[in-house]
Amino acid sequence: MSIVGMDAEVPSGTVVIVIDVVRAFTTAAVAFERGATEILCAPSTEAGRDLRRLHPDHLLVGETRGLKPADFDFGNSPFEMSTAQLDGRRLIQATSNGTRGLVRYPDPAALLAVSALNVGATARWIGTNHPGIPCTLVCTGQTAEDHACASYLSGLLQGSEPRRPDLVAGIMEGVAEHVREYARQPASERVDLSKDLPFCCDVDRSEFVMVGEIRQDHVSLTSVPC
Repeated sequence: MSIVGMDAEVPSGTVVIVIDVVRAFTTAAVAFERGATEILCAPSTEAGRDLRRLHPDHLLVGETRGLKPADFDFGNSPFEMSTAQLDGRRLIQATSNGTRGLVRYPDPAALLAVSALNVGATARWIGTNHPGIPCTLVCTGQTAEDHACASYLSGLLQGSEPRRPDLVAGIMEGVAEHVREYARQPASERVDLSKDLPFCCDVDRSEFVMVGEIRQDHVSLTSVPC
């Protein structure tokens, strides 16, 4: 088992677990909780717009430099998603790290999207469906929260009992790094994470795994109860 950054070479035939806690896959998990049936994950905002032209009934979700583009239906915000009416809807999501990372691995044994919300369900699903298969845990961001989630998931997969408070502390540390970075930006470019933070820290809230199916130019995510 290995924990790597998004630019690392990942061997084919491994279980690839792509992690984005703040905020792409937390937002995706909340969208599935709200009734979304599929999320098409695009490698860029332009690719997301291209998919929207092909699927005009899909809702477009995501961010550029953390902020919602004017022509998107939703930003990359679990708080915003938590009040959306999504029963039976399909989404397209395009983000700077999470969805961009998800499309980079062409030949995995399985491809999964993870945040703290579904980390326990993901460990159980892997143990049931791919026991003994090597796993690669990909941290799409460079701040502390993704590595904390990867370390927690690695512990679960190896049969230990990692401490949930340590995971939450790592997420809080990562959010603090984001906040410090945003504080250096002009006021119009700053991102307020305060309403999203409780969702990002809600460990094991979601009792499903998010499974990716590789398409020609994107990845289709669906939720599988676990």
